[in-house]
Amino acid sequence: MPDIDSSSAAASDGGHAAPAAADQSPAARALRFDREHARPLRALAYRMLGSRAEAEDMVQEAWLRWADVDETTVRHVGAFLSRLVTNLCLDRLQSAAARREQYVGVWLPEPLVDEAGDWSPSPEAQAEFAQDVSVAFLLTLERLSPLERAAFLLHEVFELDFDEIARRLGRSAAACRQLASRARQHVKADYARHEVEDEERQRLFQAFMGALQSFDVEGLARVLTDDAVLLADGGGKASAVPRMLEGGALVARTFVGFVRMRTSRDWRVRPAQVNGLPGYIVYDTAGEPIQTVALRPAAAPGRISAIYVQRNPDKLRHLPRMEPLAAPAPDRPAMPDPGADTPP
Repeated sequence: MPDIDSSSAAASDGGHAAPAAADQSPAARALRFDREHARPLRALAYRMLGSRAEAEDMVQEAWLRWADVDETTVRHVGAFLSRLVTNLCLDRLQSAAARREQYVGVWLPEPLVDEAGDWSPSPEAQAEFAQDVSVAFLLTLERLSPLERAAFLLHEVFELDFDEIARRLGRSAAACRQLASRARQHVKADYARHEVEDEERQRLFQAFMGALQSFDVEGLARVLTDDAVLLADGGGKASAVPRMLEGGALVARTFVGFVRMRTSRDWRVRPAQVNGLPGYIVYDTAGEPIQTVALRPAAAPGRISAIYVQRNPDKLRHLPRMEPLAAPAPDRPAMPDPGADTPP
């Protein structure tokens, strides 16, 4: 991994140059960092790592290192900082590889709930993959090597040329072009993006929840594609289906079976956008989030091709809490929230 210094950050990536006359007080620099750089840096780190918490850590680490740099010596601050975050993420990915090999069950990214747009490179980002933080896309990125992922993201999402990518990765421009090309082939083979209107997303969500609330296995199977999959991440810390389930009928039976369990009776549901997909958060009686569920629309209208369930408590810590349920009166049994029913 090449060292990062001010001279190697001189190449432009469209970042902000720091004029010598700019206020160099710590407070002013912190404000500039947050206003001009934090958003694209978080977007890059989340796509590199698949973890909201780790992405925030990378941006915080970048700020701490940047605070020790004489800003007036850096021609292009954006290039310097994004290269710094890229290298920090590559280092983290190298150490994460061993952890992933020991991970219990299915790994899914940490969910972005009702905030996917805040994790795009910029409000105006128009690149093909720029604003895509869907679970399917992030799982596809997981299959790439760290360098392939970095080259692909920097070129396809952040639209840098290969000369600049070469400076950041310490490789030749030709090697970076090959890395990005190979990565794009994998992404195109494994991932197909489908634009779905908000109205269609709402219809899918209502059909899915309606089948669950009535324990309608056949109705749920009709909402799913024949080859629909269910992936659930418990991380060895919460019960979850240990491997991918495939087949709409099997997924429907499994999902409804979980909903029927007595332990689910008092759980509550709040609809939410999970990584830009229609979904919801499930809460227990104490108001603690138990899991998120994201529904991936299929290419065929009105069907769902994948269900992603995040149950690892370590990946749910950032989610908002709900008010605890009031204890039921002694003379009547507890009843579930009438507004929604519960998933697995």
